[in-house]
Amino acid sequence: MAVENQTEAPAWAIHVKPSLTMNKNAGKRYIFDLTNTKIDQSIMLNELKTLIAVNQYGTFSGAGARIGLTQSAVSAQMQRLEEELGFQLFDRTGRSATLNEAGRDTLALAEEIMTLYARLSERGAGAAESGMLRVGAIASAQVSLLADALARFRDDRPGWRIRVVPGVSLGLLGQVDSGELDLAVIIKPPFALPSELEWRTLAAEPFVLLAPKKLARSGRSWRELLRSEPFIRYDRTSFGGRLVERFLRRARLAVHDAIELDELQAIVQLVARGMGVALIPDTAGLGKWPASVTALELGDATFQREIGLVQRPRHSRQAVADALAECIAEAAGVGA
Repeated sequence: MAVENQTEAPAWAIHVKPSLTMNKNAGKRYIFDLTNTKIDQSIMLNELKTLIAVNQYGTFSGAGARIGLTQSAVSAQMQRLEEELGFQLFDRTGRSATLNEAGRDTLALAEEIMTLYARLSERGAGAAESGMLRVGAIASAQVSLLADALARFRDDRPGWRIRVVPGVSLGLLGQVDSGELDLAVIIKPPFALPSELEWRTLAAEPFVLLAPKKLARSGRSWRELLRSEPFIRYDRTSFGGRLVERFLRRARLAVHDAIELDELQAIVQLVARGMGVALIPDTAGLGKWPASVTALELGDATFQREIGLVQRPRHSRQAVADALAECIAEAAGVGA
């Protein structure tokens, strides 16, 4: 905390300027002036989260792959953060960048800032009886799992508020990893989770070929329909879409891409309107199929997406988050 003597104010009035100070080495002192109007504090929070990801995953591209940004976007955020702080965070050599001493000190403070930020919704001594949990969920899980789970949780802990954050699996995973979310219901990623996160499987949902009923009655197999009809693709940047892409490559099936999107309900409606065929998971979150479509099983070629809970253990709301996680698991039929 920095203190300024305001000589023009009434006798010895003191202006307390909130700041964060790094002073690990004598003669080297960096101050984050949180009242500096030149700094966009909402943007800085995003940049600090990205800085933490860069350190955790080793490279700009590695961080971007985990938090849903391109390498150039990560680089731009880090350059903007350096400009806002007024000093360099990285030693850059060619195409590589390594945290320097100031960068390592800033990283330590960034982690502290994000921890404090995550605790803002708590209510001090009453946190055990009241507070807020932040829960991420993909769209289909909000319908199929969360409604029953949240009702059960609120019956047991009426003092706690729940904020449900919608999103895609990759983004929600990054938010759990950074401490923005207490837990999330997502599709299991095609890469290893960070060691500090915990995973609990809730359901395995098989993929089916969804086709307009008139095509399904034509007598052609699901393979023939995939090869010949317009393909409505599950977004390749999503975890579920990556499963579809991997399946098509493994089965050596060439499709005629027509439309690509991430929202499963929208894909179902497009198929119902005769726009093409689609590979999507048979999930309770979608409800009953429209009367104009048919879901064809893939037989021995069936593949699945795994739905589960991801959370970061050992935080101040751990016991309450665990209670909500158990309610979600019970709603999925896999409770302890």
